[in-house]
Amino acid sequence: MLLGTSGARETFENYYRKQRRKQARLVLQPPSNMHETLDGYRKYFNQIVGFFVVEDHILHTTQGLVNRAYIDELWEMALSKTIAALRTHSSYCSDPSLVLDLKNLIVLFADTLQGYGFPVNQLFDMLLEIQDQYSETLLKKWSGVFRHILDSDNYSPIPVTNEEVYKKIVGQFPFQDAELEKQPFPKKFPFSEFVPKVYNQIKEFIYACLKFSEDLHLSSTEVDDMIRKSTNLLLTRTLSNCLQNVIKRKNVGLTELVQIIINTTHLEKSCKFLEEFITNITNVLPETVHTTKLYGTTTFKDARHAAEEEIYTNLNQKIDQFLQLADYDWMAMEPGSKASDYLVDLIGFLRSTFAVFTHLPVSHLHRFAFFF
Repeated sequence: MLLGTSGARETFENYYRKQRRKQARLVLQPPSNMHETLDGYRKYFNQIVGFFVVEDHILHTTQGLVNRAYIDELWEMALSKTIAALRTHSSYCSDPSLVLDLKNLIVLFADTLQGYGFPVNQLFDMLLEIQDQYSETLLKKWSGVFRHILDSDNYSPIPVTNEEVYKKIVGQFPFQDAELEKQPFPKKFPFSEFVPKVYNQIKEFIYACLKFSEDLHLSSTEVDDMIRKSTNLLLTRTLSNCLQNVIKRKNVGLTELVQIIINTTHLEKSCKFLEEFITNITNVLPETVHTTKLYGTTTFKDARHAAEEEIYTNLNQKIDQFLQLADYDWMAMEPGSKASDYLVDLIGFLRSTFAVFTHLPVSHLHRFAFFF
């Protein structure tokens, strides 16, 4: 009788475990459109949590129906399939807000199961992979933001009519000029509106990067490194491409190119303040051995050099066109009592053309000394 009872119990245990494995595979099969909404992920996680909470309850309330080895094996299989499913479906997501919400769901999912004794380190490792994807979606989003700022800018110095407006601008962008402060209103900042706008959008990007690092159990150094690497990509790839596209546009004028030189000069100077901004967020000093440096100065120098080359090329083309279109008497036999029409026109052309250079910093004027 005892042998019969023991045999029946073993048969039932084997049957139960076999059926639960089948159910686990069904639970772990994500819907094909899971990546489309956050609710799809939420339902998927709820099913998995519900399944393993039941198994944990049975482990602690029955004798031998399940054991720790069986649950560990089941969890190892579930973890592998869950991570594979998340890698596949998260790769379809191009919305940084959805990726961030997904990350928060995965953290909640992992913390819940960890509370029941299930190891979840692999889930947090996978979140670092998703962080790279999140960074890419941010870069795409900010590419559109920068394009809009650059396309809508008027490429003229910002006029200020009173102290309130002046303080608002210097509150948005780190700029100090004792001479400008002394001047009466109305007056103008040397840069156009895209300077404070771009600067503030870089800070917004840094905040967005920081959001992903929350609750990932990362050290301050790891968070600092993650933010700096992503910000470097924003500067050297995303913002750099946007600036180069503006500079290479067919209809860009000398005034716009000169203003870009001025703007990028001020943005380059602001990089040290971005370094301080990141340091204040992460509390990791920039002189720390493993701290990644920002490469923003390279981006702005490259853009400035490209603008200077474009100006040089455009000026040569304009002068050539001017001479080709002009109709002058090159063969006059006697010197006239006044300057030739050619010289008068050319001087007038050069005077109006070089008026746009008056706002350039002296340090940049040597590039165009040939024309002067």
